[in-house]
Amino acid sequence: MIVFSANLSNAQYLLNSDSAFKAGTSNSGRLWGYSFGDFAYKGHSDSLSRGGSNQYTGIPQSRTTFQFRRIYLGYDYNISKKFSAEFLLAAEDNFPAGNGPAAGTVALSTGNSSGDLLADQKLIFYIKLMNIRWKNIWKGTDLVIGQAATPAFPMLSEKIWSYRSVERTVSDIRRTPSFDMGASLQGVFDPATKNYGYNLMVANGTSAKPENDNFKWLYGDVYAYFFNKKLVIDAYADYQRLNWNPTWHHSRQMLKGYIAYNSSATAKGMNPGTGYTIGVEAFVNNLKNDNIATKMAGGNDTLSTVASAISMYIHGDIVKNKLRFFARLDLYNPNKNLNNNVYNKYTGNIGNYNDNSFHTVYNTTAATPTVTYTNVNDQTYKQSFMTFGLDFKPTDRVHFMPNIWYNSYNSQLGTSNRDHDMVFRLTFFYAFGKNYDNGGF
Repeated sequence: MIVFSANLSNAQYLLNSDSAFKAGTSNSGRLWGYSFGDFAYKGHSDSLSRGGSNQYTGIPQSRTTFQFRRIYLGYDYNISKKFSAEFLLAAEDNFPAGNGPAAGTVALSTGNSSGDLLADQKLIFYIKLMNIRWKNIWKGTDLVIGQAATPAFPMLSEKIWSYRSVERTVSDIRRTPSFDMGASLQGVFDPATKNYGYNLMVANGTSAKPENDNFKWLYGDVYAYFFNKKLVIDAYADYQRLNWNPTWHHSRQMLKGYIAYNSSATAKGMNPGTGYTIGVEAFVNNLKNDNIATKMAGGNDTLSTVASAISMYIHGDIVKNKLRFFARLDLYNPNKNLNNNVYNKYTGNIGNYNDNSFHTVYNTTAATPTVTYTNVNDQTYKQSFMTFGLDFKPTDRVHFMPNIWYNSYNSQLGTSNRDHDMVFRLTFFYAFGKNYDNGGF
């Protein structure tokens, strides 16, 4: 049984204390890891290859694939009772061939993939986490320095969603950083009961990449547990300047709320792997002076806009400790400030809120099969994401999850262009070394 503790000091960041790793015992450590992937069949492809932030954009219809979507290898080490270290290698987030970054034609054999691939298209590890934790720097609060999890979702909402192996959380899909290089405080206001806590972080905003400007990403959230920790409420905010000169003040600022109920929770914390769990997560991201809007009469205006999303899910037992179900619906709007009477095109500057959609044409009959990308120039389309499936657990730390993955697209420019991607998958997950279930963070 996996208990998601409310305690963010000491061992909570490790989820629990396995027999192979006694949290707080000096000079002790553990090697751990997990992996998830799928056998997938692309049942339908969006005709305009939209949705560049998902892993199936540009994959042609009827394509089948066996694919790892994440491989983790980590090591946790207790330096002393007051200090611990965390190290994690990850191979993940490989965008598929067909995700065209620019208009043009390439051979289908080489594709146009990116992500964690070498030049010869082999998957490669990168350093995802490397940090030191000073426990109880004051009572109930830890100081973490280095490359570490952010307060955005990995510490709370992703663990309670519990099915990262199926899909990212709604803010993760838009690439709000799950980890970053900086310093953070993780603590509770009430060390005795641990019902109320907070997480603060200042970091580069570039995840595993080196800093490339003079602006920092500021993260913060506060949370509270109620009804014997069955109900949790979380409020999150972040802010980052992207460009700040006299002619262009460009920034983003997210506000996010989360609420979830877990029927199996106890005074020790939530246990989203049993009973049933219902959750709702929603955000608005204020993108200041981010959109270049093209006037019908000619010329451009620089506009601020708001991207917004809401995610609703439920998962629960069918046969306790053996078979569960899960279902989720996300609604996403990248641009709420449209005026189709004045503008006919909107171009966003923030890549994770600008999907750079491409119209894709496959020629598989030529001597050298090719794929041609043509930029659609529509970054206003709303998206509706759905997934549902079953979770069979033959033993602890092993899961097989048949599921359907569906994402639809609908333009807001006055044109229909309604279409969708649909994928049928058999997802697998396994872990060793600690009691991770279903691939959090």
